[in-house]
Amino acid sequence: MSRSKAIGTAAESAVVRFLRPHGWPYAERLALSGAADRGDITGTPGVVWEVKSGRSAETAGDSLIRDWLEETETERRNAGADVAVLVTKRAGFSADRAASWWAHMDAATLAALLGARRPLPDITVTAPVRMHLSAAAALLRAAGYGEPLHAREEAA
Repeated sequence: MSRSKAIGTAAESAVVRFLRPHGWPYAERLALSGAADRGDITGTPGVVWEVKSGRSAETAGDSLIRDWLEETETERRNAGADVAVLVTKRAGFSADRAASWWAHMDAATLAALLGARRPLPDITVTAPVRMHLSAAAALLRAAGYGEPLHAREEAA
C-alpha cells in the first residue's frame, strides 16, 4: 500500500471510530467504487462523508475546499443521499482527536439542516462552512440523521 493510501485509510478509520459512538454505530469505510464514487464512509443513511488527510488537507485553502466539496456533492448524488460532508484532518490533531477535525458543507446544506425558512442569496449557496466534526455530527443528529444518543453520552 502506498504511503498516501495508508494516510487516507488511517484518516477514514479515525472518522469511523468517531462516528460509531456518536450516532452512526454501523459506520464503516467504503471500498473504492470506481467512477460512481459514493464517498469514503458507509453505514450512515442519508449522509455521505468524504475524508481528506495528509499535508494537502492540513493546509487546504478555500479554493481546494470548494473543489473537494464539489467532489463530495457528486458522491452524494451517486449515493442518493441527502447530505454531503467533507472532513479534513487538522494539523496537530491526531486520529485520537478526530472530533476536532474540520467538517465542511456548503451554506445551503447548513441552512437546510437548521430549517431556514427562506432561500439563501445565490452568492452564498455554495459558500463553504467549516465546523468541528463533533459539531457537524450533533447538527446532523438534531436534523434527524444518525441515531439519538443517551443523555449521559450527549453531555460527554
